Amino acid sequence: MGNPVAWFDIYVDDMDRAKAFYESTLDVKMGDLGDPSDPNIVMKAFPSEMETYGATGALVKMKGATVGQNSVIVYFACDDCAVEESRVESAGGQVAKPKYSIGEFGFVSLVIDTEGNMIGLHSRK
Repeated sequence: MGNPVAWFDIYVDDMDRAKAFYESTLDVKMGDLGDPSDPNIVMKAFPSEMETYGATGALVKMKGATVGQNSVIVYFACDDCAVEESRVESAGGQVAKPKYSIGEFGFVSLVIDTEGNMIGLHSRK
């Protein structure tokens, strides 16, 4: 099967606010994605290399979609998750659980974005 995750969506209420949070916290630029013919869906894509290992995804604002339920946690790869964690509060989010060890698999931080979604930050150091 290889990597079981092919894509992810993080649903948001305020696209500008959510985009600013992720761009600031992860130090990335997000681009437009989606079909502009459907006015009920707005998507901003995370930068990616579709030819390499790993999944990518998008922020999605869609009429009727409930946000902030935290039933799935997406983990973003980092060199040292403490660095991205340090940007969370100034970007409008909250640190739910500061960097901690997950044994031989590295370290994670759990944070809450501006929309109430819990996400993870993962690093090997």
